[in-house]
Amino acid sequence: MLNSIITGTEITTSAFFICTAVSLLLGLGTAALGMFRSRYSQSFIVTLAMLPAMIQIIIMMVNGNIGAGVAVAGAFSLIRFRSAPGSAKEIGLVFLATAIGLATGMGFVVIAVVFFVIMAVFSVLLTAARFGAAPEDERELRITIPENLDYEGIFDDLFEKYTKSAELERVKTTAMGSLYELSYKIELLDPHTTKDFLDELRTRNGNLNIVCGRPVAKEAL
Repeated sequence: MLNSIITGTEITTSAFFICTAVSLLLGLGTAALGMFRSRYSQSFIVTLAMLPAMIQIIIMMVNGNIGAGVAVAGAFSLIRFRSAPGSAKEIGLVFLATAIGLATGMGFVVIAVVFFVIMAVFSVLLTAARFGAAPEDERELRITIPENLDYEGIFDDLFEKYTKSAELERVKTTAMGSLYELSYKIELLDPHTTKDFLDELRTRNGNLNIVCGRPVAKEAL
């Protein structure tokens, strides 16, 4: 059942069409995973849907040819370094599509289907359970203050009143050193009191700029 439908180096017409159909169907499934509770571009989703079939035909063409395999590996390395960096999830989906293409290109269509189903269920469950996600009430807070204002402990009473936790992460000078920008990571007690919190901060910092929003995920591989 888990054996390859391709025997030796000869590829039959029926095997080619079966592998291609499975690659396209699993490519659509991988693209659907990319759209599940994520921001995405149409070009990436379309490419993701086609990628397993493209990998499959390449593997079929280099079947048994070591020299051609080395050349293809070199081509993939060039594509990697000329591509714009993506999020960790996008890179993971590209690897999934590549694994599917490798499996179908070698004729292991059942293994490709089973592997995709396992990974798809696993990915959906982790996403639905918000595994590894930041707390809902976590915010990134940036406060600008004049240079003559001592920032050490100046907002502690407000943080105690409106937040569960507050951590000063960075201090940066701006406007030729005449202003300080303080970056905090905070967790709000009640998101509905954000306006009151910001109003009290404005009276404390002389009505200079304040930015409060969800933290930007720093993804890297």
